[in-house]
Amino acid sequence: MKVMVDASNVAHYGRQKDGKPSLDNIYKAAEALESLGYQPVLIADASLRHEIDEKEEFNKLLDEDIVQQVPSGTTADHFILKMAEEEDAKILSNDAFREYNDEFQDIRSRRIPYTFKNGNINLGTSSKPKKVKNILQKISNQVLTEFERKGYDSYKLKKNKKLSGIAVAKEAIDRITKSTDEGIDSKLENAFMKIPLFGRVMSMVEDAEKTSDFIIFVLISPRDYRDAVRNAGNIAVTVGDRLKLDHAPLVAVRNDLFTKPGSFELNIIYSDEILEESPYNVNITINDHDYAFVKKNSRNIASTVAARLGTWKFPIVSVKPSMLMEKPGHFDITLEKGGEK
Repeated sequence: MKVMVDASNVAHYGRQKDGKPSLDNIYKAAEALESLGYQPVLIADASLRHEIDEKEEFNKLLDEDIVQQVPSGTTADHFILKMAEEEDAKILSNDAFREYNDEFQDIRSRRIPYTFKNGNINLGTSSKPKKVKNILQKISNQVLTEFERKGYDSYKLKKNKKLSGIAVAKEAIDRITKSTDEGIDSKLENAFMKIPLFGRVMSMVEDAEKTSDFIIFVLISPRDYRDAVRNAGNIAVTVGDRLKLDHAPLVAVRNDLFTKPGSFELNIIYSDEILEESPYNVNITINDHDYAFVKKNSRNIASTVAARLGTWKFPIVSVKPSMLMEKPGHFDITLEKGGEK
């Protein structure tokens, strides 16, 4: 497993007043991680090269790409967290990254704390991941990855915005206006799928064809579902009126396991690109420890996948326990042809 080393944090450990960050600290951290079988990835902010004690040697490490410097204009903490998320990696740092807890909800289970004593580094342990925030998201993420391998691109995670009816309407108006102004002929922001037709005309959503050129999927946390549904009609009217559309757009509220409570995301799609049926159904084989929990949340998994794919009807999600899945958190995903039989 990779470990993103917050090199600036490590180098500054134990630095006395007016003292310089230590390159030796970084070397010792990398050696300790390698001895445990980890693959350290050294990441430093742009200022470290000007502050560190061994400038010439450190610059050589940068030139040889042994140490990666955060791109100019990028916040180092966010860069490290994002890389760890994309690589499903750990992070070696004593920074708690508290200001990023809303965006990256698994920081505590990724972060490895450390101390130096008598010139030696002692590595701590990460907190155990919270089951609710991890197993369901990991399953949904793997399902969407499998769909992408089949040629179906999914809506990518955007930064959550605070949930309110007017906020959703404003965001929808901005995105639809942008798509019109820039002449984007598929789904907005280049993040939507192009549906393979497999040689036949797909059956479109009848209501969508009669109602509007756009379908607005409002992606929200399951906690906020009822409140968002109550606003759906007003959102549709507001968007249609402001954009002077012939018909109000169809607004579909969907539970989404990637969206934090109190916020929302939007997947806005042209109605003629909507698939009525999900192209594949999802089979989840899971360990007995997590079976009941995942089974209970199978509809939220189905809703998440459908909303991210831009599919009107949910895929069928079946969950089965297996004795071969011995540890909590273990699961396997297979897809089988869905849609109309």
